[in-house]
Amino acid sequence: MKYKNILQIDDDFDDCEFFQQALESVSNAVYMALHNPVEALQKLINREIKPDIIFLDINMPLMTGIELLAEIKKTEAIKNIPVILFSTGPAPIAYPKVLGAEDYWTKPNNFNELKNLLKDIV
Repeated sequence: MKYKNILQIDDDFDDCEFFQQALESVSNAVYMALHNPVEALQKLINREIKPDIIFLDINMPLMTGIELLAEIKKTEAIKNIPVILFSTGPAPIAYPKVLGAEDYWTKPNNFNELKNLLKDIV
């Protein structure tokens, strides 16, 4: 298994539950979801949580995923945690890399499609 501790930062509870179910069907990784990006940033900076990878939604209140990614990448203690932007709608090809993300995934509506995406990374 490539990643043992997976963090999803997403304000949509249903999307997190869908993601967790798909992840559990393909991996034994420990899963955690945080729904408030400001809280997530503080927990990361304070090292209260130590994910091996972060799946980050872009469209969130309080702080967008893009703003959160920028904070993560400029904070020495957490800047090397891989981040996959995981949101609705397509992104320009260079978009994730320019921002420092590993990749960009469009949220699938199909359970098997999400399982297949997760199999490739976890």
